[in-house]
Amino acid sequence: MMSVQVSIIVPCYNQAHFLKDSLQSVLDQTYSRWECIIVNDGSPDDTESIAQKWCALDSRFKYLKKENGGPSSARNAGIQISEGDFILPLDADDCISSVFLEKLVPQLLDDESLGVVSCYTKFFSKNVENTSFNLKPRGANWIYLLYVNQLVATSLYRKKCWEEVDGYDESMKKGFEDWEFWIAVTKRGWNYKIIQEFLFFYRKAKRSRQVDTITNHFETSREYICKKHKELYIQDFDNCMTVLFFELNEHRTSKMEIKNSLEYKIGKMITKPFKIISKLFFYPKV
Repeated sequence: MMSVQVSIIVPCYNQAHFLKDSLQSVLDQTYSRWECIIVNDGSPDDTESIAQKWCALDSRFKYLKKENGGPSSARNAGIQISEGDFILPLDADDCISSVFLEKLVPQLLDDESLGVVSCYTKFFSKNVENTSFNLKPRGANWIYLLYVNQLVATSLYRKKCWEEVDGYDESMKKGFEDWEFWIAVTKRGWNYKIIQEFLFFYRKAKRSRQVDTITNHFETSREYICKKHKELYIQDFDNCMTVLFFELNEHRTSKMEIKNSLEYKIGKMITKPFKIISKLFFYPKV
């Protein structure tokens, strides 16, 4: 089993202060046949000096510096120079269990129909012992990925899958590029498998790219995915309409609840005089 090389790709942009924890979790792997490519995505912090220290510590760490292009660009750049048969993306602020590779690599070796293997996830804040939420994804193929991303970005997959879909979509700079990647891979017939163990630790930050995506770019990024893979959503048309109108109804209900809330009514009463004054002083002359 140790004959299979795994390439771990760690893009880093303004997360040098977390990089030590992430790389330590790589160094702690019980599965030893790996290389770890640290991709400096034009980061203005001290990513380079930290990365070089780890490269000096262990020859399996490698360093690549490039102009800023976003996570997709950074991952693609790292994978392009990788030597492994299997790929594992790992964000610079996240960590993996010491037995992550030991548990997941055999799954791909034993089942040629599998393109991707993932696991359960624990969300943490300051350290991996301080967890706040457990994620237990499910499913096995593209049908499970259409409306919910069941696979975290840090999932192990065959390099062949990346080659088949021409890598991550670098135009998706607002997020969900990993979701689109999994759909692109699985719609080609590859299955995925979830190991029912908590082997991945996701750092939950108040300010993060994912928070920004969900808050400001959720609809546009999801629309892009739907249009890019529209043949899948057409194939699942009835269910697609059910999901769409369910979400519309949820949005409408939530909006009505806000309008009917006491806080909203009080706020409306407080701001009413200001609106009247605004109209008196700023109403356009004719």
